[in-house]
Amino acid sequence: MANNTIAVLRQMLASLDDAKKYQSLRDVMSTMNAPDLAAVFEDLPEEKMPVLFRLCPKDLAADVFAELSSETQEALIRGLTDRELKSVVEELCVDDATDLVEEMPASVVKRILAQAEPDTRKMINELLKYPEDSAGGVMTTEFMELAPDWTVRSAMDAIRQNGIDKETINNCYVTRKDRTLVGVVSLRALVLEKNEQRPVEELMNPNVVSVVTSTDREDAAQLIEKYGYLALPVVDKENRLVGILTVDDAISILQDEASEDIAKMNAMTPSDKPYFKQSMLDVYKSRIPWLLFLMLSATFSSLVIRGYESALAAVTVLTAYIPMLTDAGGNAGSQSTSTIIRSMAVGDIAPHDLPRIIWRECRVALMCGVTLAVCNFFKMLLLDRIAAPVALVVCVTLIFTVLLSQLIGVLLPVIAEKFKIDPAVMASPLITTIVDTTTLLIYFNVAKMVLHI
Repeated sequence: MANNTIAVLRQMLASLDDAKKYQSLRDVMSTMNAPDLAAVFEDLPEEKMPVLFRLCPKDLAADVFAELSSETQEALIRGLTDRELKSVVEELCVDDATDLVEEMPASVVKRILAQAEPDTRKMINELLKYPEDSAGGVMTTEFMELAPDWTVRSAMDAIRQNGIDKETINNCYVTRKDRTLVGVVSLRALVLEKNEQRPVEELMNPNVVSVVTSTDREDAAQLIEKYGYLALPVVDKENRLVGILTVDDAISILQDEASEDIAKMNAMTPSDKPYFKQSMLDVYKSRIPWLLFLMLSATFSSLVIRGYESALAAVTVLTAYIPMLTDAGGNAGSQSTSTIIRSMAVGDIAPHDLPRIIWRECRVALMCGVTLAVCNFFKMLLLDRIAAPVALVVCVTLIFTVLLSQLIGVLLPVIAEKFKIDPAVMASPLITTIVDTTTLLIYFNVAKMVLHI
C-alpha cells in the first residue's frame, strides 16, 4: 500500500480514537491487512498501542504483532496483561514466536515463556538450539504430515482436523513412522483425486528437494527461489523431517541478506533496525570504523605521490590527470567486484571458476581500457591541447589501470569466499583504496619510461 494511503489510514484511526468511537475503530481495522495495520502501529505513541491492539480481531492481532519491529513489539508487550500476551503468543506461528524470544531482553523473554503453553515452549526451545543463520534457526515445526499408506480420504480428514494449526497445508509431507521423509504431495493433488481409496504413496512425489538443519539460511532461501516452492522441508542428518522453511520467511531472509551486503559493500556495519529506529550514535558506530580504516589506508597513495615529486615537478601537467585515472580505476574495479559478488550470491559462479572468470574479465577489461584510452587520447589532443607524449602516458596508464582494477575486483571477492570471509567486505571502498595506490605506481613509472623524467 502506498505511503499516502497509510497516512490517511493513520489519520482516520487517530480521529476515531480521539472521538472514542471504538466500534467504528474495530470495524475499520477488521478490513485492513496485517502489514498495513502494522505500519500504522509503528508510529503510534506507546500509551495508545495497547488500546488499539485490543480492538483488533483475535486472528488479525497475532498477524499484526508478527509484522511489527522488535522495538515496537517490546513497547506493546509492556502495555499488555499476561492474559493478553498469552493469547498473542499462542496465536503466533512457532517460528515467529522464536524470533520474538531471540530479539527481546531477558526480562521480556521470561514473561513470554511464562505465558506460553508447555508444547509451544518446548518447540521454541528446540528451535533456539539451532544457529540463527541456519535453516534450523528459521524453520517452523508447524507442518502437515501424512503416512504413505493412508488413503486420500483419510489424508483429507487429517488435514481438516489438524490443518488449522499448521503454517501451510499447500504441500503435505509424507513420512514413515520414524519421521523419515519419503515424499511430498500437494493439496491440489489430493483434492482433485477422484478415487478416495487411492494410497497417498501413489500420489506423492518421491524426489523431494530438502535441506538439513545446518544449511545456511540464505542457501535454503535461494532453493525456494530457484524451484518456486511455497515451502522447503528441513531434515536432520538421518533424513527425519523436523520442520519447513516457508516462502514468506525466504523473502525476509533474502531481503535481510541483500541489506547486509549493501551495507558492507558501502563500508558500513549492517543493522537490522529501520533508519529512523537507529540512534545517531548507532549510525555513527556503523560508519566510523571503515572511514578511519580507509582514511589511514589512503596514506599509501600519499607516500607514492611524495616518492615521485621530482617527476611531477618536471611535468606538472601530469598532476591534473591523477583524479581521472584513479576514478576510472576505482569505477572499473567496483563494476567488476559488484558483478562477481552478486554472481556468487545467486550461485552463478564459485571459487573453482576463477580461471574462467579471469580470462573473461581480462578480455572485457582490455576492450574497455582501449576504448577509454582512444577517446581520451583525442580529447587530450584536440580539447586539452596536451602534447602527444603526455597524452600517450595518460592513455597507456588508463589501459593498464582498467585491466589491473578489474583483476583486483575479481580476485578479492573470490579469495574472500575461499577463506570463508563475506565477499561483500571486499567491495567498492576497499577496492578503490587499493586501486588508487596501484594506479599511481603505474602512472609514474610509465611517465618515467616515456618522458625520461
